[in-house]
Amino acid sequence: MPSKYIVKDLLKEIANYLTPNIERASREAQLLLMAHLDVDELWLITNQNAEITNVERLFEWVKRRSSNEPFEYITNRVSFYSEEFYIAEGALIPRPETEILIDEVVKNIQNSRADITFVEVGIGSGIISIMLAKRFPHAKFIAVDISQDALDIAKINIEKFGLEDTIDLRLGSLLEPVSEHIDYLVSNPPYIEDGVELESNLDYEPQNALFGGKVGDEIIKELLDEVLRRDIKFFSCEMGYDQKDRISNYLQSSKYKYLDFYKDLSGFDRGFTLSI
Repeated sequence: MPSKYIVKDLLKEIANYLTPNIERASREAQLLLMAHLDVDELWLITNQNAEITNVERLFEWVKRRSSNEPFEYITNRVSFYSEEFYIAEGALIPRPETEILIDEVVKNIQNSRADITFVEVGIGSGIISIMLAKRFPHAKFIAVDISQDALDIAKINIEKFGLEDTIDLRLGSLLEPVSEHIDYLVSNPPYIEDGVELESNLDYEPQNALFGGKVGDEIIKELLDEVLRRDIKFFSCEMGYDQKDRISNYLQSSKYKYLDFYKDLSGFDRGFTLSI
């Protein structure tokens, strides 16, 4: 490995290495180099002839990406709702459609000064509770996850945004660790049917955050039971694109004010809000 590289030559070498396994290899080469140097695209465009040294970490990243490890885990960075968060193996990588889940919550609680208790089941990296806490600074937040690794990742992000006194992290399954009254439950739970073959990059993500049971919607139904039993006023939740009818039928004999489903950016059914 040479001791120094010219940017344009380095990009070509990385792209050539990635090409057999990664689509858009040239673009990914740019993204990896920008993350390694902590520079933006303008710098990259205007510094094609700049000399780069200390590329050992970069080439380790390239090797990992060539094995289809997600870019976000390699760089420990993920963008969500125009903010940058820390991410690592142990928490699901946030998807853009989860921003719609936050929009749904905001639509139901329009008073930013609302003094209510939110609970998130399956906090993962913390992105949902953090963004809601920024939107509702007077609210209390309790965030639960069955994975200590996920809670550790969420803690890093919570501290980054200075929300340690706002978001209470708890280890446990579903609502077991929460005895307090809950005004609003929110969750992006596992909802994929067990045994479904996924893209290889998803092998790196925590499987207990992806697979929801034999049918896929078992955890959602457990949460629905808790909402009805504990008289939780609002419940906003992500779901699988094919689960709308099953959820509607499950609630058919229950009393509630409304059940609104929403679609994702591709037009697929992606979640719902239940109000009782």
